[in-house]
Amino acid sequence: MDIQPDIGGFMRDRFGMFLHWGCYSQLGKGEWNMFFERTPVEEYAKLAATFDPRAFNPREWARTAKAAGMRYMVLTARHHDGFCLFDSRVSDFTSVKCSPGHRDYVAEYVEACRGEGLKVGLYYSEMDWRFPGYFHYRTDLKSAEAMRRQCHEQVIELMSNYGRIDILWYDGLWLAHDPKTDAEISPAFWQGRALNGRVRRLQPQIVINNRLGDPADFDTPEGRIAPPADPRRPWECCKTMTHGWGYYGGTPDVFARSAAEVLKDLIDCVSQGGNYLVNIGVAPDGSLPVEAVRTLHEVGEWMAVNGESIYGASSIDFQKDHYAWTRRGDVYYYHMYSYPLDGRKVFPLMDAKVRDVSILGSDHVPRVEYASNGRLVIADLPSSPPIPPFLTLRIEFESEPRKREEKDPGAWLTGRA
Repeated sequence: MDIQPDIGGFMRDRFGMFLHWGCYSQLGKGEWNMFFERTPVEEYAKLAATFDPRAFNPREWARTAKAAGMRYMVLTARHHDGFCLFDSRVSDFTSVKCSPGHRDYVAEYVEACRGEGLKVGLYYSEMDWRFPGYFHYRTDLKSAEAMRRQCHEQVIELMSNYGRIDILWYDGLWLAHDPKTDAEISPAFWQGRALNGRVRRLQPQIVINNRLGDPADFDTPEGRIAPPADPRRPWECCKTMTHGWGYYGGTPDVFARSAAEVLKDLIDCVSQGGNYLVNIGVAPDGSLPVEAVRTLHEVGEWMAVNGESIYGASSIDFQKDHYAWTRRGDVYYYHMYSYPLDGRKVFPLMDAKVRDVSILGSDHVPRVEYASNGRLVIADLPSSPPIPPFLTLRIEFESEPRKREEKDPGAWLTGRA
């Protein structure tokens, strides 16, 4: 069998939607409320019997993601509470068996993604709070091993029953709720390399994250933009654009992130060679929060004009403010997070000549100047970005640009550097 994870295609996509949703959403307290409130298993299980999301429309999810410029989606098929949004022969705690609609929400989600041309990602939590062996794996190994068997069998179900799956996103590696103490024990316990081997035989093209004790295909820094030490290692930052990962009730507008915040994170990730997975806590009825949709609409307007600076783009190797730069082939893009009142953007210490410069989404042609001290100046900029929040310069250089070596840091004071 030809096993070839499509990590190149995944990294060219750059932008995806993360969706946290489950029976916990009904409480509006996030996805960890079972653990935080120490809710007994039998009491928590009653939530499944009332999980009847009348506004669930995964095609609308997919359309929203696509309109925002996203290329893939990742849905929590099962979180740490063990509730499955799919049918499973090894668990009765599922939407098909316990909930009023008896629906396989994963099946409907997968169909919706494919219908909109998006890549399909599934999140799966290997740990399950309903097993005493999770907390006492040293003394109740039988329960812990039963939890592991369930994990392996359910992952294989997900990989076998829904056609092509593009992304497998594990979470919950640690045991006994102590990530530090069990950092060395947990990877061996889960037998992730063996499970991933079975996954790849079923889904030869799939890309798999690093949260099962097997490095697999890509790293997943959470809540922060933190590329791996090895610049060759693929990675994806995940952040949430609502108050928490799972749905929180109350006043969600207070916590919604702006389009500028989302786009800056996306650009910062791409400029350092990574992807950006932005999360939404789905409402109990299956709808996307209005404030999140509003933000993503604005993101999509910007991406429709500036997307060429994101898809398939990556990092550069010059300039101190390189987090605003991306590059695709011989074309460089500079994203202006702040706007100069004098209409001039100055790039100091540049050994470079510009062949062509333009502004994405605008017919306005800026002027290029070369000033003392190796300053490259893009002048005569318009008074505002064509599409807010950020103006993007598209620059082609006559040769590979380099940062000028500064032998005397103070020489520029005289204009003779």
